Amino acid sequence: MRLATFNVENMFDRAKALNGANWAEGKPALEAHKELNTLFEKPSYSSADKKRMLKLMADHSLLKTDEGPMLMIRKIRGSLIKRPRVGEPEIVATGRKSWIGWVELKTEPVNEVATMNTARTLHAIKADVQAVVEAEDRTTLRLFNEQVLTEVGGKSFDHVMLVDGNDERGIDVGLMTRAKYPIVSIRSHVDDQDSKGKIFSRDCAEFEINLPSGQPLWVLVNHFKSKGYGSQAANDAKRKRQAKRVRELYDQHIAAGNDFVAVVGDLNEIPANDPISPLIGQGSTLKDISKHPKYDGQGRAGTHGNCTPSGKLDYILLSPALYAKVKAAGVERRGMWGGTNGSFWPRFPEVTNADEAASDHAALWVDLDV
Repeated sequence: MRLATFNVENMFDRAKALNGANWAEGKPALEAHKELNTLFEKPSYSSADKKRMLKLMADHSLLKTDEGPMLMIRKIRGSLIKRPRVGEPEIVATGRKSWIGWVELKTEPVNEVATMNTARTLHAIKADVQAVVEAEDRTTLRLFNEQVLTEVGGKSFDHVMLVDGNDERGIDVGLMTRAKYPIVSIRSHVDDQDSKGKIFSRDCAEFEINLPSGQPLWVLVNHFKSKGYGSQAANDAKRKRQAKRVRELYDQHIAAGNDFVAVVGDLNEIPANDPISPLIGQGSTLKDISKHPKYDGQGRAGTHGNCTPSGKLDYILLSPALYAKVKAAGVERRGMWGGTNGSFWPRFPEVTNADEAASDHAALWVDLDV
């Protein structure tokens, strides 16, 4: 079984319809977003369907352009609408199979090549259990899985789960698994608190997976407080609180007899620093996959930016029983842009500049004999 984690970044989305002074301001866009996507999913578009699409698109300034004030049409393949210089726009798609795309709640433009390179990265990993960091919501992740991943030759995951976290920007953690590895339970910790208040910036989402052997595998997917906003002292303290809570959850699993536990995701901290010491020090039995003799780091210690040691932010931490099952492990950087000229490591041919990079993060994977 291959377990992987990837901060996809380029799936980031923040709805303008949710940023207004009140709910009523964005309600029409939210309703049109839902209705258009429902219409787009129909196997065949009737004349009435096309008329309704055009009406909704006109209401939200989408007849002449794919981008309106609050909505945007995301087109991956094929054509939805014809916009002639003379005459009225018309829907040229005949049904769901004639084009790939959807309408999104608009944020800032996302480079379509970068989105495809995100899919290429996931396809290259070929994980059985794939943790995802910084996905907007379950709907977006599901659509990406069904429509974009398949466009690059990948196979859609059979199970896709994501629970909204605490970050209002919608950068959440989720999990996608193959049919042999069903998700049988989920635990969210968005409301966990200590004396300082809520602990998790996003969530520590716990996913219970039923292995073919019948034994449970628990995957705790995390995205710790970033270093980019606030003071270093405050950020460090927040990550330390998060690490302590994850350690508590991990210890509870071990005490309950759950031998197969993985803590994965973007911890936004290097191993030597104190904020994540509860997970990789202080008596923790968790093992960092990058320390395993079968791990191939391709000559670089980091997982972010130029992948120097100061860029080791992403982790797969395994319980001793899982660590003993490691067959191979590695890192996938081909979707990244390394250095000024992108020359630090091999890239996918489709990554021709930094804007087309799948992410600023590498993906990590481990093969387990379970």
